[in-house]
Amino acid sequence: MLAETTTSLDTHHDPNSTPEETAKCYDNWSGNYEKELMTQLKCTAPRVCADAMEKTMGGSNRKEVRILDVAAGTGLCAEELVKKGFTNIDAVDGSQKMLDLAEKKQIYRRLICDFVGPNPLDIENNTYDAIACCSGFAAGHLKEDCLPELIRVVKPGGYIVITFREEWLHHYEDYKDKLEPAMTRLQDKGLWERVSREVFPNYYPGKNGITIVYKVL
Repeated sequence: MLAETTTSLDTHHDPNSTPEETAKCYDNWSGNYEKELMTQLKCTAPRVCADAMEKTMGGSNRKEVRILDVAAGTGLCAEELVKKGFTNIDAVDGSQKMLDLAEKKQIYRRLICDFVGPNPLDIENNTYDAIACCSGFAAGHLKEDCLPELIRVVKPGGYIVITFREEWLHHYEDYKDKLEPAMTRLQDKGLWERVSREVFPNYYPGKNGITIVYKVL
């Protein structure tokens, strides 16, 4: 209810919107995005996603770990990653105005404005040690068809950390009985293997989140 009454959040979670429409909504929202998400909604997802990355990468030299921040927005997750010593981070997002704000923070090496889906990104195979995808999976956002592309750009032995609102798995038709089965099929094909799946409280107040970690094979 908080999201419905105090922010424009649900406007940006239209299951019928095209990628271009969603990007335009975020362009328009960019100026108020962080205030609404972090101050009003007290979203914990960026911190939780970064915590999971820290746990997953273990004793790696964090300055050398190359990370792609998928659905990077204004860089909220990357800011948390930088606090943990990860500094070799690129960003991809469909909203140029969100990326413009992210660029001002000087936390990314490369910023890519593109839609993440089945079409190849302007990234070579096996480029990254890890992907952080925080809040990219939501109604009208990323779909299961992007998963092979995420796997493609991560090195074998690398990791993909995905954090989003847990309720989307149960109430959003594009994910319900689809997203996790798609993940399992990719595991059955030997493309990746699941490391962990953890539900956590207070993604927003009263809303659970979920973080799923896969290792690319």
